[in-house]
Amino acid sequence: MEHHSLRETAAVGLSLLDLTELDEAASPEAIDALCQRAQTPFGNVAAICILPRFVPRARLTLGNSHAIHIAAVVNFPDGGFELADVVSEARQAVADGADEIELVIPHRTLAQGDGEAVREMVAAVREACPASVPLKAILQTAELKDTALIGKAVLLAIAAGAELVSTSAGHGPDGATLEAADILLRAIRENGGKVGFKAAGGIETVADAVLYLRLAETILASDWAMPSTFRFGAAGLLDDIVAILGSPPPALRSTG
Repeated sequence: MEHHSLRETAAVGLSLLDLTELDEAASPEAIDALCQRAQTPFGNVAAICILPRFVPRARLTLGNSHAIHIAAVVNFPDGGFELADVVSEARQAVADGADEIELVIPHRTLAQGDGEAVREMVAAVREACPASVPLKAILQTAELKDTALIGKAVLLAIAAGAELVSTSAGHGPDGATLEAADILLRAIRENGGKVGFKAAGGIETVADAVLYLRLAETILASDWAMPSTFRFGAAGLLDDIVAILGSPPPALRSTG
């Protein structure tokens, strides 16, 4: 990304953004507003990221063009629900119009030494959804903390069929770190670069976003990051993107 201006990065960031609203207390009107924000004068975000019960509302608001994907987050917030319930939650979200499923893995059971629960849940949700609906595994790296555990989580998720691995849900204080991103991106490289990556939580500015794009470029390839392989999960990042894209290009600014 060295050679890209902040403005170019902002445009790329917009196309990779999962605009997130995961507040349990969100109103239907808040979901309508999210759908509006997702459509900027400079283009659309990649997806909106919402709780399953809001999927019908979002589908109604966005219509059937699927220009903006609807990603439903299941087993949220703490990854502690029963397998059967998570599978039916994912199935229902797809039936309601979700284009993508984001699954919070059972990270607590993994931390207690049970990796099988992660593999089983990712595989079951993957099987329950149509092949056309990408499964994005949320690893909650900030809660796993331990680098070996994070490494184990990403390998389990990839082996069980996740199309993308995410640092976190992008909600609350536990967000992405470059250290966690490094572990995930290296695991993706070892698996042939076929699985996507999402940096979620705590990324508020395009300057923050640049660091993650550079890391992906270094570990994978300069042209690897695209909406099918790379996402940012954020609520606040869009404001900075729009502010940068909406300001006049440097050459047009008066020097006075």
